Amino acid sequence: MTGNVGLVSDYRFRGIMQTYGKPALQGGVDYSHSSGIYLGNWNSNVNEGAGFPAGNLEMDFYGGFKKSWGDFGIDLGAIYYYYPGSDANAAGGTALAHPTDGRTAHTGSVDNKEIYAGVSWKFLSLKYYYGLDDYFSLPGTKHSNYLDLSANYDLGNGWGISGHVGRFRLKGWHTSGTDLTNGTYTDWKIGVTKDVSGWVFGVAYVDTNAKGSCSAANPGFYCFSNQAPYSAVSTKDAGKATLVLSVNKTF
Repeated sequence: MTGNVGLVSDYRFRGIMQTYGKPALQGGVDYSHSSGIYLGNWNSNVNEGAGFPAGNLEMDFYGGFKKSWGDFGIDLGAIYYYYPGSDANAAGGTALAHPTDGRTAHTGSVDNKEIYAGVSWKFLSLKYYYGLDDYFSLPGTKHSNYLDLSANYDLGNGWGISGHVGRFRLKGWHTSGTDLTNGTYTDWKIGVTKDVSGWVFGVAYVDTNAKGSCSAANPGFYCFSNQAPYSAVSTKDAGKATLVLSVNKTF
């Protein structure tokens, strides 16, 4: 049984800002068994403008099976994302896209369910996430998926470097003459960490090619406002490049 706590200058999920460029306090707990079975929970504050109207908390629950043989390993599991107090109807009806083709908006809180399968070799890992229902309660996006290629290399003396490239495919919202419906994108990250007495300090460059233009004439799918409703004047490109500072502790 282990716990973890962290503070980041900007919470990015698959390259997309979740706290409108503001800091996030994060933490969780994990249980792993010698058989390879594991369970865990992880939590973070979020901004309602990132697609969680009336919500300010993300709670992730996951479990699976992880095993390694020498330099090789596998990871199979499922994860449930939950945003208590959020309004899924607003997220699916008037948020990032405006469905006009008869898709039914969701009721209750925003959530998301995925299964995943991953393989690893030494410091490299490849993991595929597959959505079981509408992606974070956005109508008509069932079977959206994400492919994650990551590298974490130990330089010694507490130093480490990491790299990541991910490809997200949003099903159901295809380009149709406007960037508003283009939710598919690639994200990437490169960073460095330093372990100081168990506290891991890090800095990472995060960027994407997500359509986040906030031009009134041609708004992008990932143009977020700082709060719901989405007619708010203050907006930001949620996928633009940034530096993320972090400090984490596992105990």
